[in-house]
Amino acid sequence: MIVGLIIACEVAFWVLLAAGLAFRYVFRMPRLGLALLLCEPLLEVVLFAVTAIDLRHGAEPDWRHGLAAVYIGFTVGLGHSTVKWADARVAHRFAGGPPPVRPPKYGRARAVHEWKVAGRWTLAALVAVALLQAAVWYVGGHGETDSLRAWQLRMLWVIGINLVIAGSYTLFPKAEPKAEPKAEPKAGPKGGPKGGPNGGSEREPAKMR
Repeated sequence: MIVGLIIACEVAFWVLLAAGLAFRYVFRMPRLGLALLLCEPLLEVVLFAVTAIDLRHGAEPDWRHGLAAVYIGFTVGLGHSTVKWADARVAHRFAGGPPPVRPPKYGRARAVHEWKVAGRWTLAALVAVALLQAAVWYVGGHGETDSLRAWQLRMLWVIGINLVIAGSYTLFPKAEPKAEPKAEPKAGPKGGPKGGPNGGSEREPAKMR
């Protein structure tokens, strides 16, 4: 049941996102589009409530309850940036908006970008860890919580990997490739630029004779 609800929430997320952007930019109904986008957090509320009720009715905590907590955490941490990413591209395609800004590739700007990405993933993982810990406390000392603890450990790995990636761009920034020097004009028969020693024709004009 929990896994099916997670899949349904993921499908509903993208359906609401597509519908919201379509009404906002294609059908020129921005208020309705915004209303559909604002319904996105309700999906996490429903999933959280169903998971809590399932545990309250005596269900043994397992990987499915942990997956639900992780899904909610990642939606909280990454959902807004996903909506913003899609909004910029649809606005550019259908509403004459500016081209989407591409992330920087080199130097300090790239390092700052990577830290922002790491921050979003860290927030997602921390929310998941907090929900998992709440589930552990909710179950109490008499319940089986090993699967929930295992999910917490995975989230700590996610945080660590993202911090290492962002730190690598700070300690070893990617240098921008040097521009190639402009090609010099080809030399003519007498050693000057093509066409003569002074860059003109090899023959002097008649009026200069």
